[in-house]
Parts: sequence; structure tokens; C-alpha cells
Amino acid sequence: MPAAEVPVSVELVRRLLDQQHPDLADLPVEVLANGWDNLVCRLGEEFLVRLPRRAMAAELVAHEQRWLPELAGRLPLPVPAPVRVGQPTTQYPWSWSVVPFFPGRIAARSKPDDLWSAAATLGGFLGALHAPAPSEAPVNPFRGIPLAGRAEGVLAGLAHVDPADRVAALRIWEAAAATPAWDGPPLWLHGDLHPANILVDRGRISAVIDFGDITSGDPATDLSVAWMLFTAEQRAALRQTYGRADDATWERSRGWALVLSLVFLTHSADNPLMRGIGERAFRAVLN
Repeated sequence: MPAAEVPVSVELVRRLLDQQHPDLADLPVEVLANGWDNLVCRLGEEFLVRLPRRAMAAELVAHEQRWLPELAGRLPLPVPAPVRVGQPTTQYPWSWSVVPFFPGRIAARSKPDDLWSAAATLGGFLGALHAPAPSEAPVNPFRGIPLAGRAEGVLAGLAHVDPADRVAALRIWEAAAATPAWDGPPLWLHGDLHPANILVDRGRISAVIDFGDITSGDPATDLSVAWMLFTAEQRAALRQTYGRADDATWERSRGWALVLSLVFLTHSADNPLMRGIGERAFRAVLN
């Protein structure tokens, strides 16, 4: 995990709240997660504070602040649109957010009770999200792009998998990469949709979180989540509810599942949760 580029702490969160949102400053603050990109603190019963710990992450928080309030109203699941925006200060160089707290556990740790229903729920969510994006929408150089742009990373990642799986995985990759590229308008994408960014509460998918990689482009990138959570039959239910994934898009989404599974497997030496997501997706792609 990369080191923080500025010191972040509960004490810093308290100082920033006191200066900029004093009506929230008396609420209890405790660390919920200190991740690659953000320090996330619970703020009372209703809120979280997301404080970027790297300049790259600060750009992603800015994307959430700009676009999630606009998108949230038309999505069938809750998303963490900021309720307050914090400004840079002499103590801290970037914007930061106060967002709603959603109850539940991530799907990577607590699967939905009914995976068929969950597949339909996620398909409906993606169907609503994947609308044409405006020209000023964020562009991510690694997500939503033609699969050819990920070829180098895939070939490097395959060098580290079991030789018994490598031939089959390479065949799947070549078939997906040969599929016609997305030729529709760039669509809104979550950009980083996997089971650690999906919340489950009382056995049902309850929210989708962490939109820092929000971007526009090929919807196949997001549809790859189908291989991270579901069986083949359940994936078909997601596709049916989604309603507009033609065969080429579905084949590319399988290619994206392979791309992302290799990323998770290659870069999760200190993160067994993400490695587990990668292993499950890799097996689902091969099977």
C-alpha cells in the first residue's frame, strides 16, 4: 500500500470539522479504514469523512463531489453523494467530503442471501447508471477503454498464474480482445465495481460505494462484476435485467473480468480480501 503523502489522522479530521463544519464538530470520530487512497472515519451515527491521503486520490474525491449529486437521484440504490464538502487549508492541501453512512458489510465479506435476486438488483442498477455521459465527464486512461489498451498488463499478469491455467486464460483473452470494440456513446461507469464496493445489509444489496474511479466509456468494464459474484446462471439473470448487453459487450465484459482478476492477483500481496476477489473472478472466467 502506498504511503500517505500528507499526515492524516482523527485529530486532523476534528480540526477541519471545527474550522469548516462546526455543527458537526462535536460528533464522535473514529477510524473506519485507512486505505490506499483515503482515510475514512465514522462521524457520529449518520456520516463518514473521506480524507484523501494522496494527490491522486484527491482528484478522485473531486470527481465524486462533482458528479455523484447529479447521478444519485436516478439510481435505484443509494450511493455516497457528499452532504458536505471540505476545502483545502494551510494544514491540509485537498478537498475532502462528508458522506452518508450506509449500514451493511461489503459483499466480499458478506454475500447476499439470494444471489439470484442480487444479480437482478445489480443488473438494474447498472442499467440505470449506464446512460450517455456528457463530454466533460471524467476520462480514465485504464477503465472503459478498448481491451487492446490492457493487453500488456494481461500478458504480464498471465506470466504469474499456474501454467495449467495460462493456455486457457490466454485463449479467452484473445477471443475477448478480438471482439468488436464499443461503438456507442461513452456511458457513465462506476469504474471500480467489485464486491468490496458493494454493500449488503440484511441479506440484500443495499448500496454501491467508492465512485472515485467514476468515468465514461465501454459498459463492459462495469459488467465484469458479474464474474466476481455470480454463477453462470446468475450472470445470465444480471444480463437479462440489465437489458442491453449484446453478445460483443458480454464477451468484452468477460475479458474485463480477466483483466481485473489479474490486477487483483498481482497487486494484493498485502490485501488478502482483494486477492480472494481476484481468485474467484479468475476461476469464473476460466469456467
